[in-house]
Parts: sequence; structure tokens; C-alpha cells
Amino acid sequence: MNDIRKKLAEDWLAVDRDHVWHPYSAIGNDAPVYPVREAHGVRLVLEDGRELIDGMASWWAAIHGYNHPVLNAALKEQADSMAHVMFGGLTHRPAVELSALLVDITPEPLQSVFLCDSGSVAMEAAMKMAFQYWNDRGRPGKNRLLSLRGGYHGDTFGAMGVCDPVNGMHHFFSHMLPGHHFAPVPEAGFDDTDVEADVAALEELLVAHHGEIAALVLEPVLQGAGGMRAYSPAYLRRARELCDRYEVLLVADEIATGFGRTGELFACQHAGIAPDIMALGKALTGGYMTLAAVLTTPEVSATISGGDPGLFMHGPTFMGNPLACRVARASIDRLLAGDWQANVRRIEAGLAHGLAPARPLAQVHDVRTLGAVGVIELAEGVDTTGLQQGLVDRGVWVRPFGRLVYVMPPFVMDDADLGRLTAAMVDAVAALPAG
Repeated sequence: MNDIRKKLAEDWLAVDRDHVWHPYSAIGNDAPVYPVREAHGVRLVLEDGRELIDGMASWWAAIHGYNHPVLNAALKEQADSMAHVMFGGLTHRPAVELSALLVDITPEPLQSVFLCDSGSVAMEAAMKMAFQYWNDRGRPGKNRLLSLRGGYHGDTFGAMGVCDPVNGMHHFFSHMLPGHHFAPVPEAGFDDTDVEADVAALEELLVAHHGEIAALVLEPVLQGAGGMRAYSPAYLRRARELCDRYEVLLVADEIATGFGRTGELFACQHAGIAPDIMALGKALTGGYMTLAAVLTTPEVSATISGGDPGLFMHGPTFMGNPLACRVARASIDRLLAGDWQANVRRIEAGLAHGLAPARPLAQVHDVRTLGAVGVIELAEGVDTTGLQQGLVDRGVWVRPFGRLVYVMPPFVMDDADLGRLTAAMVDAVAALPAG
């Protein structure tokens, strides 16, 4: 213990390299990590004093930027009274007030709120709700799920089971996961209205397997970490109709898309539909605390509550954390207080304009935007570590993966910083070897 403390005092980054496991990383490798000293607004300040414009919003969560005075005040006020208390058998105003707000702003008829720790846990809870619902309806054979290829729903085992089984991040574990069903990636783009071929492929699976399918699990309109693809709201409307026809629940994973990211408060609203179960996370607290929520209908919650064993079988230790609930309410109130839709449209226009010069580059396969999401898809895979270093050298924080160089900036980013962000992306991609 003394050795590592001595090492920590002398070179804390060496301790990080040798002992700290970062997401999707290896212990002891030489891939650079960039030490952050502080963060304000849309800027990360590194230990060496360099400032980076943050295009990632801390994995899409920090929609108000960093160190926001309103969110800071909410957190401090709550910390002075109660940082945490178990939610089993106890309750508190921050959790109830947040739940009431979520019921108020989400599509009807979502009325029951289950608070949990993270997006992956929210998806676990959502899937368990679907299974328990059908079991309590006397149909235990409905114990499989239907998902879309190209999707991503989290890193825990249940969530991995509905991620893309071939090209997703979890193919290594495929032989250990339950055998769910997968529909093709919808080909019709966001502005397309002809979705017949896509819908036919989905319906074929439902016709064949609806007797064992508990729920269709999808990311509404925008597939996130699985490929940053936007698909037609018309497909989502038809999927809702098919779920009703074949007695399958619809689970909407709005963890990445919720709270305005795609231009609607929730991506389901592009299609004018409501799911049976909705999972929320990421931007729920404005990036301040880890918190997620699962909302469902009175039909689902009453069936589970009246079945065997008469309760929902899930209960995270830090469920309903008062600090997280209080800052989440402050974040949502802050979002709704302004003209957030006009602001997201402004960001969308800035991203489209700023990324357009990448379109003719030989290194680029596609450029696309939706709401406050901008994507440069490369023609082939590259050394993402080197590309990220090039982006840092240009003064921006963007974390490419696979063939995607994408941004989901904080909503508070102004036009000047948005221009600098997109120019750095285009410049870094243009510097890559062609072909």
C-alpha cells in the first residue's frame, strides 16, 4: 500500500495507467488518456492548461455544459439535508417530485416510474418488466425479445443480449447470451416515407415468433452507439401498430435520445407514438450524477403488482438517490424553461453547415445530422487513437469509434464554438490517408 501511495504522490498518471481500468480499455497500455483539471461551460481544462471544446457532452449527458450554477445550487442544497437514504420502505420528496415531472412530460399513458442507477440497469429493468408482465398474464412462454440489428442497449448481460449480435461491441459474449430475435436495420432514412420493405421484414418475424416474443426493443428514430443511424418515424409508427396487432410490448430505449437530443423532447414523439415501457438515462441529470428511470403504463404496472409474487422483482441499492433526483429535476426544469427546440434546431443547422465540407472527401462515406447530433462516417476504419490525438491537437474533445467521428455537443454551445468544433473535425478527417 505504501508503494502505490508513494507512486501516486510522484506520478498519479502512472497509477492511472497501471491500475485504473477505463471504459473499453486495457490495463497498462500506452493509449493516451487526457487528464482533466476542471470543466466549465463547454470546455474541458487539461492539467497542462490546454482547453478543449467538448463535442461529446460527457457521452451525451451534459446538455447544460459543466459547472452550471443552477445545477450546482440544487446539488449543494440537497447535500445539506440528505445525500442518500435507502428507497426500500422509505421515500422522499426529490424522488417523488422527479417522478411526477417525468410522468407529466413523457407520452401518455406512461404513469409508473421505476428509478435506478444507469442506462444499462434501466434496460435490464425494462426487459424484466416485459417478462414479468407476460408471466403474470399467464403466458410464460413469451420469454424472448425482438430487437433491431445495429442497435445498442448497454453493457450488462441482459442489455448485451439485445445489442447487435454480429457487428456490435459484445459479439465476444454471443455464445453466452439468450437467443433473441433480430429484425434488419431499417433502410428508410429519417425523411423517407416508404417503409414497406422494412415493415414487411419486421412483420415476418412477428408472424413467426410472436407467441414467444415479450417485447420489441428499439432506440426510437436514432440508433446510437451501434452506428449513429437515423431511420424513418413512419417505421416506428408501423412498429407500434404491429406490436398491438401481435400482442407484443414496445420498449423504447430513450437513454441517448431523450431530453431533446433529436429535436423532440423524446424521440418517440417524431412518430407521435407512446411505448409500453420507456427507459431514460444519460441527460436525465444533465450529466451531474448517474441516474436512470423506467416508465410504464398502468396496464403493465398493475398486472405485475397484482400477479405472482405481487411485486416487481428489482431493487438497486442506490435507487432514487436524493442528490441525483434533485439535480435531475433542476436539469429538466432548466431545459423546459427555455426555447430548447429552437436551440436544438440552431445546433442542427450549425452541424450540417460545418460538417458539409467533409462530404466530398475521399476518406468519407457519409455525413449526417439529426437534432444536436452530427456524424462523419468514414469509408473505412482508421487508427482512432491517432485520430483522437489529432482532434485534441486541434483543440476539441471528440472520441471516434469504428468508422464514426461524431458529436453530441452540449445544448449551451454557441455558434462560434460549434464552428470551431466542426472545422476541427473536418480538418482532422481530411488529414487522414485517403484510400
